[in-house]
Amino acid sequence: YLLDEPSAHLDVEQRVQATSAIRRYTENHDATAMVIDHDIYMIDLLSDRLMVFDGEPAQHGTARPAQEMRAGMNDFLADLEITFRRDERTGRPRINKPDSQKDREQKRAGEYYYSN
Repeated sequence: YLLDEPSAHLDVEQRVQATSAIRRYTENHDATAMVIDHDIYMIDLLSDRLMVFDGEPAQHGTARPAQEMRAGMNDFLADLEITFRRDERTGRPRINKPDSQKDREQKRAGEYYYSN
């Protein structure tokens, strides 16, 4: 299955429900879904593997090979020079404040994406 931005025009609760439905369907039917989305939280909940694309939109680009989720997110976030942590209360991904202690620690360790 190929799903292009299934989270578009959905509110937060609907995105969580859609993500759960997609994951449940693919697991119950031993199916694969390729999901293209800009919602990091949806990708975080849904994905086992990740492909990172480089280039200029509508101009040119290349796709990196599919990778395990953690490695793919580390590559993607390192390119953007952004680090993520997991919110202790909600479990949702949160962007670290640039140059914060947590941001500096994660960058020094080469860990742009939090541990599960």
